[in-house]
Amino acid sequence: MTLKLIAAIATVLFATVSTDLAHAASVTAEGGLVAVSDYRFRGLSLSDRRPALQADLTVSHKSGAYVSVFASTIDEYGQDASGKGATVELDYTAGWAFAAAGLDFDVAASAYTYPGGVGVNYVELPAQASKTLGAWTGSVGFAYAPEQHALDRDNWYLWTGLDYNGAALPMALSARIGREDGAFADQKTDWSLSASRTWGHLQASAAYVDSDQGGGGLVLSLAARF
Repeated sequence: MTLKLIAAIATVLFATVSTDLAHAASVTAEGGLVAVSDYRFRGLSLSDRRPALQADLTVSHKSGAYVSVFASTIDEYGQDASGKGATVELDYTAGWAFAAAGLDFDVAASAYTYPGGVGVNYVELPAQASKTLGAWTGSVGFAYAPEQHALDRDNWYLWTGLDYNGAALPMALSARIGREDGAFADQKTDWSLSASRTWGHLQASAAYVDSDQGGGGLVLSLAARF
């Protein structure tokens, strides 16, 4: 699947869903097209330190229930006997966002799929809690992937983050640190610092992403949000 095809599919999806949902006050949709200089996931590059094109779409109900899809070009993954593998990642998520005890919660189930890859699709269960005080939001999250066909053992990822989005600065700031162990990593720690600015439907960001099991790097992105 080429970059042009991903962009075309995403554009059609956004236009179709936005039109259909304009008449449903209880349902909203948002999404975007993003160009990144490097696709980093939990500190590690999934695009071999090369640029990637991404698209995402989330449809939410006023109850807090939502479904989303995410697509990104990746370095070839899950090769078959002929040496060919997936060059696109497609993720599907169903979840519920709600407030309780003064906190905001989000619990979900996600399927990570790699069309054309062999034996690499897997399911993960993420959850997070956050608290906003003024312009600051603190969050903590946990993701668990049980042992399954693509994983020879279970995998867990624990992270915490702090975000700032206030009038005192012309940009939003974010900091993250995570710890992962299991099928995908052996006691890995990753971290990131980022700054972003929005102009209408456009958003630009710069982030430094690193881990103790892979070299760090600057990641630049430009997104069109709808």
